[in-house]
Amino acid sequence: MPSASAAAHDLVLRGRVFRPGETGLLAIVNRTPDSFFDHGAYVEDAAALSAVERAIADGADAVDIGGVRAGPGPDVSPAEEIERVVPFVATVRERWPDLVISVDTWRAEVADAACAAGADLVNDAWGGHDPDVMRAAARHGAAYVCAHTGGHGPRTDPHRVRYADVVADAVAHLRALTERALAAGVREDGLLIDAAQDFGKNTYHSLAVTRAVPELVATGWPVLLAVSNKKFIAETLGLHGPKSERLPGTLAATAVAAWEGVRLVRAHDVRATRLALDMVRGLRTGIPVEARRALG
Repeated sequence: MPSASAAAHDLVLRGRVFRPGETGLLAIVNRTPDSFFDHGAYVEDAAALSAVERAIADGADAVDIGGVRAGPGPDVSPAEEIERVVPFVATVRERWPDLVISVDTWRAEVADAACAAGADLVNDAWGGHDPDVMRAAARHGAAYVCAHTGGHGPRTDPHRVRYADVVADAVAHLRALTERALAAGVREDGLLIDAAQDFGKNTYHSLAVTRAVPELVATGWPVLLAVSNKKFIAETLGLHGPKSERLPGTLAATAVAAWEGVRLVRAHDVRATRLALDMVRGLRTGIPVEARRALG
């Protein structure tokens, strides 16, 4: 395992510090009727609140709330996205005052409204497509995710994507995005970078940037890993069935990336991911959660 860089930044979310060598767990709660994973299971408030409660019980450090499917689908206006996300963020904030809340959006007006309602992190998976989204995060003192999409716009699937060197492109672009975010006023201890597997990338590209986690960590910026049940995992393993088949591949990538130093992991399967992260922590520190066997 590579040692943490001396220049590595702490990540501070709602007063909680995620230091180099620690990996937090960000649970996904989609408010979208066409979600690729849960197919709209959390559109209703009661179901979504139950999902948040379950995620916390299963070991999530934070929740990521989104109102628009990442991939192609029916148009969702900013007003509709706000309606799906912002009142729910406010309810979650009221019910769990200390919980770290992330909003998954690329739109400045949605980010602004969600942060005003209590969100702590803007997860902009489309790499600053809306140049004002960083300023929206900064106005509220919220953290911000810089993502590499190879210049692709929101909700587009890649087609015949070419990179001379996808890892070099990602590292250079993410460094530039962090500079933009800092210039926009985002606080230094609130920045993360995300290679954004499958966004503007084919499976070969997604594998390359996942293998390159040490290079991303070496930038000194906290790294978000967002690979949960993505297409590149299915294609890597030759899977054609339900999304649940992708869990072992997701956990394998998660464990390796956690060992290499990612700071935050975004996941659908919270309990399984928590166990994988705890195993990595146990291997890293030599300290189990509990130990009884052969000690008497």
